[in-house]
Amino acid sequence: MLPQLAVVQVERVEAGGGLLRVTARTRDDAPAACPGCGRGSDWVHSRYVRHVADEAVGGRAVVIDLSVRRLYCENPVCEKVTFVEQVEGLTRRYQRRTPALQRVVDAVAVALAGSAGARLLSVLHHVLSWASVLNCLMRIALPARPAPRVLGIDEFALLKGHRYATILIDAETGERIEVLPDRKKETVTAWLKAHPGIEVICRDGAGGFAQATTDADPAIVQVCDRWHLWHGLAEAALKEAGAHSACWAKAGPPLREGTRAQTTRERWQQVHQLLDAGVGLLECSRRLSLSLNTVKRYARHSEPERMVRAPQYRPTLVDSYRDYLRRRRSEDPAVPVTHLLREIKELGYTGSANLLVRYITQGRVEADHATLSPRKVANLLLTDPAHLRDDKQVLRDQLTGACPEMTALAASVRDFAALLTPAQANAETLTGWITQVRAADLPFLHSYATGLERDRAAVDAALTLPWHNGRTEGVNNKIKLIKRQTYGRAAHPLLRQRILLS
Repeated sequence: MLPQLAVVQVERVEAGGGLLRVTARTRDDAPAACPGCGRGSDWVHSRYVRHVADEAVGGRAVVIDLSVRRLYCENPVCEKVTFVEQVEGLTRRYQRRTPALQRVVDAVAVALAGSAGARLLSVLHHVLSWASVLNCLMRIALPARPAPRVLGIDEFALLKGHRYATILIDAETGERIEVLPDRKKETVTAWLKAHPGIEVICRDGAGGFAQATTDADPAIVQVCDRWHLWHGLAEAALKEAGAHSACWAKAGPPLREGTRAQTTRERWQQVHQLLDAGVGLLECSRRLSLSLNTVKRYARHSEPERMVRAPQYRPTLVDSYRDYLRRRRSEDPAVPVTHLLREIKELGYTGSANLLVRYITQGRVEADHATLSPRKVANLLLTDPAHLRDDKQVLRDQLTGACPEMTALAASVRDFAALLTPAQANAETLTGWITQVRAADLPFLHSYATGLERDRAAVDAALTLPWHNGRTEGVNNKIKLIKRQTYGRAAHPLLRQRILLS
């Protein structure tokens, strides 16, 4: 049960009150090695008792009262006059826990840190304060990891929008290499210069990491993460879908326009009249009392209809009876609303008459997909058609055929998705894709293509090489949990220790 006691003489074992106390002593005939010079000695100076905690046995905490020898060092040139013997697997210098129990405490400290770790250790019959658990955590030696061949780098928030740190990992194995206290270009550059041997760096589209890598070693191959490329395309597709909501929002009667649509058209006319007269964007914003970004957004669109958004409707109790209402109104266009209300109540409708009147007045009965939002439309365009149900596939075909721009958007998304499987020919294919996008009337995709060309070398590497930053994103996800577990005490040294040991 206690193999670590095999090398000592057990004199007594007492069990009671939830505690197992073992009294033992080291053997007198066994020489001990001096920690200073390594020479063995059996010249006894004195004895004293050490109280060492061990792993629990049978639901009881274990304490070992061990009598150990203090010995003279027999080497006359050794700086140590006396020393205390250590028992392998049982004692360590200045420790009141056995190595086995210390490994348990260290594992709990790495996994749960302070207060949570102390609570778990109390269940394991070992009482420690949260501060002691953190002290044990900070004493754990970090493994020495050389600079990897393929490095993954990403930032994570310490205080979102204000303070950030940087995580560096081995992109091939997922091992944590280092945690930098900030995301400044100078900090990253200094670390890269101090750790030569890196051949490839996987990163997101952040310009700071790109410039830091170039400053440290221009020979390092930079690989832009493919997930970020797809995410950027998704954001551009969402904006394009919203710009053409008037085309796909309804298959039936035209949209009922409110004051928002009228205001949008008036502002578009005002902005473009000033631009046609040679007024600059900043002066337009001053004259119209609009922000500069708002003026840029109006100036980007060639016609006001692209800025009119389809009305967004929340799901209501009437949605379940829309097909019935549509059939009745097609059979009898003059059917009174009171008759329809009575009929759907017999089918189980529990809503009010006013809700039904508003539903019909808004034209939601005849609309095929009036409740669609630009985000849902973008999701349909971004989903592999092979993964869609038949009804969703039909809806997707209707949406992409709503106007030539939607058709071009769907084709651009489909062609770019094929590029995300790395292949040597993808770099040349990407050039053709950018040319195709610029030929279409898709201003948001034009901006996205401009971003690709600005970081073209890293984008080409992402589409042709197998490396990616997925493991780094996974580590970032784990860091979120670690930050919340040590909330209030997660200064950089503690947070770095937990991340590198996790």
